[in-house]
Amino acid sequence: MKTYNFDEIIERKGTNSLKYDALGSYFKSPDLLPLWVADMDFRTPDFIMEAIRERAQHEILGYTFKPDSYFNAIMGWMKRRHDWEIQREWISFSPGVVAGLTMGIETFSNPGDSVVVQPPVYFPFFDSVKGTKRKLIENPLKLVNGRYTFDLDDLKAKIDSNTKLLLLCNPQNPGGMVWTREELEGLANLCLEHKIMIVSDEIHSDLIYEGNRHIPIATISDEIKENCMITMAPSKTFNVAGLSSSLVIIPNKTKFARYERHLGVGHLGMGNIFGSIALEAAYTHGDSWLDQMLSYLWENYLLLESFVEKHLPRVKVMKPEGTYLVWLDFSDYQMKNDELMKFTIEQAQLALNDGGRFGTGGDGWLRINIGCPRSILEEALNRLEKAFK
Repeated sequence: MKTYNFDEIIERKGTNSLKYDALGSYFKSPDLLPLWVADMDFRTPDFIMEAIRERAQHEILGYTFKPDSYFNAIMGWMKRRHDWEIQREWISFSPGVVAGLTMGIETFSNPGDSVVVQPPVYFPFFDSVKGTKRKLIENPLKLVNGRYTFDLDDLKAKIDSNTKLLLLCNPQNPGGMVWTREELEGLANLCLEHKIMIVSDEIHSDLIYEGNRHIPIATISDEIKENCMITMAPSKTFNVAGLSSSLVIIPNKTKFARYERHLGVGHLGMGNIFGSIALEAAYTHGDSWLDQMLSYLWENYLLLESFVEKHLPRVKVMKPEGTYLVWLDFSDYQMKNDELMKFTIEQAQLALNDGGRFGTGGDGWLRINIGCPRSILEEALNRLEKAFK
């Protein structure tokens, strides 16, 4: 078995990297240490790059279709990693998970309908709802013993006959919750009772730490399976976000056909050659690489946890059950969001994500990306300690 080196430092500046080369635009300072955008600083795996190089040798990049091997790779991956047997007829496409969510909103609701979002959550959720002229219903997560969970009583009080969709983030971003079967059953059955369809962002579903298990929302029951749409991608897992290839899984035949029609109107279903090749290679050959990468990420998390406990005891760390994103509570410093961001930028020379952007419950928090070589994470933590002390 090949062993991969996740300590390798790869220079990303000068590659039009959003994470590195757009610091001046987003943070007004081009020289920060960036641990914000949710892509990793690890080399894209060799088996993906080899597949791309092999196809690139044929120097005609015309129209293509997705072969049987593409669908078989997806079905095999879902069975191996999530114990989920899916059918080829359920698999559709989207250029990205957020694009898929937005098309799901447009397909399964109408302007003026209400859509539930559960903050603090990945901030494009809000844009997808408001940008499609739907009414946003906030159902904030509850913080219980340092972990988020669903507030079903609040949801019951807020939904009505005009509520058509709920956007689920599973695993949760930014908190890193991997929702349990019991949590998902409670939420999904309530949605079923009120005829609310679930559109589930499961892009982080492969990034699960030991002791936790990702449960695709469609596996809860046969009734739930008919009432959901799931968006996934290899982009976070294998660091190929720039290839704009995601998959959409809709088990219900009628709903699938409606989504496919919407996808077809925009001529968005073809994707791009290298995105399809990367997805197939990732889901065919990626198990060992992913297992090694997850072990490395967990060691990164343990480093962060112990460092913060020892050197920044006023900061609370939400222990992630999945994802390479960690949610840090700085509220004990009693800074407003803009003050906290200004401080970390100017004093710590770090680019982190502003918790306020994730909606209700995010004030006083920062999100840090630990998907990087350990030496980079160590440098970031030392900068934080120096600044706050």
